[in-house]
Amino acid sequence: IKSFSIILILGTVFLFSFQEKGEIFTCRNGQVSFLSDAPLEMIKASSKSLAGAINLKDRSFSFLIPTKTFEGFNSSMQKTHFNEDYMETDTYHNSSFKGKIIEEIDLGVPGTYKIRAKGKMNIHGVENDRLVRCDLIVGEKNIDVKASFTVFLADHNITIPSILNQKIAEEIKVDISFTLTPSER
Repeated sequence: IKSFSIILILGTVFLFSFQEKGEIFTCRNGQVSFLSDAPLEMIKASSKSLAGAINLKDRSFSFLIPTKTFEGFNSSMQKTHFNEDYMETDTYHNSSFKGKIIEEIDLGVPGTYKIRAKGKMNIHGVENDRLVRCDLIVGEKNIDVKASFTVFLADHNITIPSILNQKIAEEIKVDISFTLTPSER
C-alpha cells in the first residue's frame, strides 16, 4: 500500500515533469492525525505517511494518505475495527484530496498565506466536493502546509452500529502538516 502511494505521487511528478524545474513541490512523509471525540470515548490516531504535491504554476494541490498507516489507537482491537469494519482498508487503500488553490497568489514568493483549495476528497471510496483551508509558509526552499478540517462519516458512507454511537463520533477532526520541497526532474 505504501509503495502504491509512492507510485501515485511519482506518477503525479512524472505528469508535471515537463514543467519548469522548481514548479512542483512534493512530500512523502507528512503528518496527519484524527480525533473522534464521542461522549464515552476519545479515539486518536496518526500517520507519518502523507504524500503531497503543489504545482506552483497552476496552483494544483493534492495529498494522499495510505489509510492503513494510522497508529496510536486506544487498543489493537480498536485499530482492527478501524481498518476492517469502518474504513475497509483492504478495499479502500487510500484517502486523498485533489484540487486547486482558489486564491490568485504567486507561490514562488516567500511569505505566509491563508489559502483555500477547492477539489475532491475521497475517503472510503466516496468522493465529495470539499473546500480545504490551509496555512502555507513559503520559504526559499520549501513550503510548509498546515490544515484542520472536519470529516462527517455519513458523507463517506462509513456507518457506525447504533450500539457504538456513544463511542465513535459522527464528526471526525483531522489535522495535516507537511513540508514540500522542490521535486527533482
